[in-house]
Amino acid sequence: MGRWVPGARGRLQLAAMELYAERGFEQTTVAEIATRAGLTERTFFRHFADKREVLFAGQDQLTELVLAALAEAPAELSALDAATAAFAASTELFGERPDGPRARQSIIDAHPELQERELIKLARLGSAIAEGLERRGVAAPAASLAAQSSVAVFRTGFERWTTADDGRSLDACLREALAELKKVASAP
Repeated sequence: MGRWVPGARGRLQLAAMELYAERGFEQTTVAEIATRAGLTERTFFRHFADKREVLFAGQDQLTELVLAALAEAPAELSALDAATAAFAASTELFGERPDGPRARQSIIDAHPELQERELIKLARLGSAIAEGLERRGVAAPAASLAAQSSVAVFRTGFERWTTADDGRSLDACLREALAELKKVASAP
């Protein structure tokens, strides 16, 4: 097989998710993932640092989409609304159906070390959003609070989207979570 196989990254991700579902995350090896994808272990490691990273491969793309949308958000939006709108602009990354994200999340939920990794990645995303809000002129403490709140809105909306079977879009779940946060924050 050639050194750089077109679509290798996607094939590796698909193979990994299939194997994680069939055999379990812990029982799946990098060698098995590469074999299932018709590639070598060396090719796997060109695309991913380890088998855990397959589950978090879209993090950089998510961060780029969110920060780009944040930079383009209307100036009149509050820091929280701008940050949450930036997440809403990234929903295309997840597709219209939650099946893939649902499978990914169930793997993460079953393994504390993957949960920890996800929290670390979300914390980094929150820090990046805070910096983006500061570039919009929001003071540091408020930027941090709005960024972390927008991450909470994203997590809540994403969880609802992946666990519900009512056909709501991720965007609708995000808007619902934001409305609930605002209601909780303004309650006496």
